[in-house]
Amino acid sequence: MTSQKLENLLNLALNSAEDEREKSLNLNVGYDPLEREWDLIIKYSVNLDRVRKIASEVTELQNEYAVIRIAESRIDILSEIPEVEYVEKPKRLFFQAAEGRRVSCINAVQDTRLSLYGQGILVAIIDSGIDYANIDFRNADGSTRIRYLWDQSLNPADGETAPVGYSIGVEYTKGQIDEALNAQTVSEQRRLVRSQDISGHGTAVAGVAAGNGSNSGGRYAGVAMQSELIVVKLGNPIQEGFPRTTELMMGIDYIIRKALELRMPVAVNISFGNTYGSHDGTSLLERYLNTVSERWKNVICVGSGNEGTTAGHAAGEYRKGMMTEVQLAVQQREKSFSLQIWKSYVDEVAITIVDPSGNHSGRLEEKEGTQRLQIGETELLVYYGEPKPYSVRQEIYISFLPRNEFVTAGVWKIKMMPDRVVDKLWQMWLPVQNALNIGTTFLKPDSSTTLTIPSTASLVITVAAYNALTFSYADFSGRGPTQIYEGESAIKPDLAAPGVRVMAPAAGGGYAEFTGTSFATPFATGSAALLMEWGIVKGNDPYLYGEKVKAYLRRGARQIPGYERWPNGELGYGEDVIIRLH
Repeated sequence: MTSQKLENLLNLALNSAEDEREKSLNLNVGYDPLEREWDLIIKYSVNLDRVRKIASEVTELQNEYAVIRIAESRIDILSEIPEVEYVEKPKRLFFQAAEGRRVSCINAVQDTRLSLYGQGILVAIIDSGIDYANIDFRNADGSTRIRYLWDQSLNPADGETAPVGYSIGVEYTKGQIDEALNAQTVSEQRRLVRSQDISGHGTAVAGVAAGNGSNSGGRYAGVAMQSELIVVKLGNPIQEGFPRTTELMMGIDYIIRKALELRMPVAVNISFGNTYGSHDGTSLLERYLNTVSERWKNVICVGSGNEGTTAGHAAGEYRKGMMTEVQLAVQQREKSFSLQIWKSYVDEVAITIVDPSGNHSGRLEEKEGTQRLQIGETELLVYYGEPKPYSVRQEIYISFLPRNEFVTAGVWKIKMMPDRVVDKLWQMWLPVQNALNIGTTFLKPDSSTTLTIPSTASLVITVAAYNALTFSYADFSGRGPTQIYEGESAIKPDLAAPGVRVMAPAAGGGYAEFTGTSFATPFATGSAALLMEWGIVKGNDPYLYGEKVKAYLRRGARQIPGYERWPNGELGYGEDVIIRLH
């Protein structure tokens, strides 16, 4: 089946055989082969009554979004429901993996009459969990600063439940965590609250945003050290699998609802991302972040990703009558990968793909449905998308699948011959580097427009990374702009924060150095919390949340030497320096 209500990737997945999905990095994400069911994101209007009749699970989110589970055989019925406006499948998310406080002037705003520590503000961390026993996340009396901990990866045991309104994971309250902290043994503690941060990523992120530095005598304190915390550990139905956009959207929904229930402002940190999409803010995830940003008193900070130097993006302009050739190096033992080509729907382009042995695909046809091509020992699944209700772009999605074990290694060529040229611009993206073998890259990459999604959502604060030790740009940091086809480019990232060799709490105790935009983002999240404390809690500005916080942080940003143009696609408006606002 093919439906205009379904995104291109979902249409392709539904028109692919199960063995093709299994080989692919993206096509099987969201599908349960045992139950033959899909987890899907939907945008709807009015109500979900008809959806509930055909779906096995419905999790209603705010602002007419929902995450559902539905049998594959019923998706055609779903697409016919008038209240369902659009449907997307989940995408995988990837981590964006003592100087920071000083250069951001956090010490200064806490050592002066301002005395901003995050009191009365919630800091929300959506990540790999948290080491809740770490004293960096406790009050002086030993009680936890964590109001709620939702571990999406757990199945409820006796006495445990998922949060009200959600069907996955286990929710722990402050009272339950305090009971665990008072346990006599570690085994008893872990029996009472079973959630663990195996990777340590979430613990480090939480420590930068809101740790109090107790394990270091305050030396490695985070930004909003007296704030309270809400933690969502992202889960995945598949063991050892990656978290997905469906779980992220539920986590955001949960946090905003809790903040509204507690009547407390909240600063939300997201240090995950992916490269699938047009990078212009039009996916359901990006649109949901924008709409929920206008709900209650919140600020959402998202890392720009670590794709700046991975050579996973190529771009250029078509010229009538001239062939454009893009060369793509594929390393040995690459099991599968995908290539997205995004262009204006107005431009008409013939595409031919050539494998390293010189075998040609022939001219790819712009037609509805999935095309299957065999080139040597590699199978290509090709899907020509059409514009969607939220975007004028056209996607050409190509999945490279091995006929045996691996995709043919060597230099592939994507040849594009335009038949009609109007808007001229084209973009290509590979999956994030974490999903590929090192060296599977474009030979002539373009480092611009390498922000990961959802940092491309217009209403979030997009945070790049710089090296606070050398006051230089961290070249791995994702770069803007976002909108690349129509009108002026959107200003992204918004600002930069320390993201190289950041000292942060390690799971199990002690501190370690961390590098990546994952660890730059919580500096901005913590700064947002301090601003909201000054404005809302202390009564200086009751409207200091949302875009107003972004405006203040942009104004307070300090320009780093070496750049003539500000704002720019590397550092936005400059480094996060909160004291300049006061």
